[in-house]
Amino acid sequence: MSFLESVHARAAAQPRRIVFPEHDDPRVIEAIRALAARGIVEPVLVGRPSRTADPCEVVDPAAGGLADEVAAELLREGNRGRPLTPEDAARQARNPLIVADALVKWGRADGCVAGAVYTTADVLRAAIAVVGPAEGVQTISSAFYMVVPPFRSAEEEVLTFTDCAVVRYPSATQLADIAIGAARDRVRIVGDVPRVALLSFSTSGSGAGSSVDLVRAAVAEIRAKAPTLAVDGELQGDAALIEGVAARKAPDSPVGGKANVLVFPSLDAGNIAYKLVQRLASAHAVGPILQGVRRPCNDLSRGATAEDIFNVAAITALQVAGAATTALNEHRQETGT
Repeated sequence: MSFLESVHARAAAQPRRIVFPEHDDPRVIEAIRALAARGIVEPVLVGRPSRTADPCEVVDPAAGGLADEVAAELLREGNRGRPLTPEDAARQARNPLIVADALVKWGRADGCVAGAVYTTADVLRAAIAVVGPAEGVQTISSAFYMVVPPFRSAEEEVLTFTDCAVVRYPSATQLADIAIGAARDRVRIVGDVPRVALLSFSTSGSGAGSSVDLVRAAVAEIRAKAPTLAVDGELQGDAALIEGVAARKAPDSPVGGKANVLVFPSLDAGNIAYKLVQRLASAHAVGPILQGVRRPCNDLSRGATAEDIFNVAAITALQVAGAATTALNEHRQETGT
């Protein structure tokens, strides 16, 4: 079974309610029909009811007082440090993306997939403002799941590349958040044990400079925050991936030659690396998948195909891990319902 086949099967074993706010896009319609037909997730469209959405559920923001409820939620959040006028809240409460994320926050849906029409900035702003970061996380970031041809065994592998889409020049603390978030999601999405390598042009002191110091500081923070996580750095790419190289360059590394989560020191490095591997090695790049959000909210490329949307929705379902039940309980406590 391939990685994506495994993702689809595991998502179908416990179908989650995933909301899609881009209800007019034909790629989204094609994807949700396929998702519903195969029982991968329970797709829910947010927007005006339309026959094109059959047989999927449609939530109309203008019906049943939902917009008023969302506006009240936005104003409540505004009182926590993000000032918002009632007029602004009422306007935003009719935006399908904001409504979709509110449903996720309240636990009425398990995750949100958007970005076929909305920009990445739109998706990120909504996720941060409405859903917020996970407990103990200060940095929302992203990862690509790179399905690569065999290079150290007889079978294809899945490597996590992070961050390739969100944080341009991370601090040591941000790198630590990125690494821990990627490791946590890998367990849910791939289902194996994460082995995390923080990459650099230096391996175990072979080079020096501010970027090397940054990586070392990040590794120290990770070990303090997640002491059971298999992590090392700084490591060059070959030392992280190839056991023979690791035996020479980093013989004492707990992940040398075996890493499956590659943490890049900047967005430049990560974005360039994933595109090179995608094109030169004919790897399948699945993502970007957002990590560090309190509950799953994922972004799509505006060039995404229906197949891409299908796959991201299945991965979003695997990220849930009981978050919706917690969300619903918290919402009930806040509102007294």
